Amino acid sequence: MVLGASTNPARYSYAAIRRLKEQGFEVVPVSNKTGDVEGISILNGRPEIEGVHTITLYMNPKRQEDYYDYILSLRPKRIIFNPGTENVELMNKAKEAGIEPVIGCNLVMLATGQY
Repeated sequence: MVLGASTNPARYSYAAIRRLKEQGFEVVPVSNKTGDVEGISILNGRPEIEGVHTITLYMNPKRQEDYYDYILSLRPKRIIFNPGTENVELMNKAKEAGIEPVIGCNLVMLATGQY
């Protein structure tokens, strides 16, 4: 799941969705915006999604606060905190819930085979 998805091709979240798709990953973009990215419709609000492995964040820590319960309720295996999204409070909540917080760049991880 890409939380904070954008339809703007200049945004990193757009590039992440494109690269995840290119590498064969199932991508679920979620945002308060509507539209699609690379033919994948952006889901709005807090959609119920089963089997989320990874949430990659593209929203600043202040905006994340409204999503804490939602993010944790999805029970992902990990949350990737991209540059500018680092959030100690959410990282601690994730650890307490058995979710691995990863500080890194989703695009670099994909390019280097670390995803």
